[in-house]
Amino acid sequence: MKNKGALLKELFTNLSTTGAVTFSSKPLVNKMLSYANFRGAKLIVELGGGDGSITQGIVDRMDSDAVLLVFEINKSFCENMEKIFPQKNIKIICDSAENMDKYLGGKKADLILSSLPLTLIPKPSREEIYRKCKENIVENGKLIQICYSYLLKFQFGKYFEEIKSHLMFKNFPPTFILVCEQ
Repeated sequence: MKNKGALLKELFTNLSTTGAVTFSSKPLVNKMLSYANFRGAKLIVELGGGDGSITQGIVDRMDSDAVLLVFEINKSFCENMEKIFPQKNIKIICDSAENMDKYLGGKKADLILSSLPLTLIPKPSREEIYRKCKENIVENGKLIQICYSYLLKFQFGKYFEEIKSHLMFKNFPPTFILVCEQ
């Protein structure tokens, strides 16, 4: 398992894909996850696992019979998370969120929780991620996205009918939490 220093170095080295200058703070993780109802959620998807800080928050809250699929494109982050989360119901997937449907086995997610750096992802890929999220979430399911740009709310608006935004100041930089519902 890598220490935080090694993970931070990886974060800075790959800024164009990680999209962050630091990992999500505990207050941000708690606030983000407070908008999700984990009770009864059987299939949960996380987009952008990073250092596993949001993943840990999900694991702490999800039902014991739930399955969590964590998508992360950074191989070092994936290897680290596989060591932290060896549970059989947690799958660390080293692939793009664009391909989430290939791993769902025809099922739809109850919750999708994302910290993807969407503003850094090329528009065609970003649009594909939005589309796949909409197509692969249950009716009344929630997609919860943390982001640094309020403008993303309008991009999600093409795919989700109801979007609520919350500004979180207890994070650097201040962060928006978008809660999207079908």
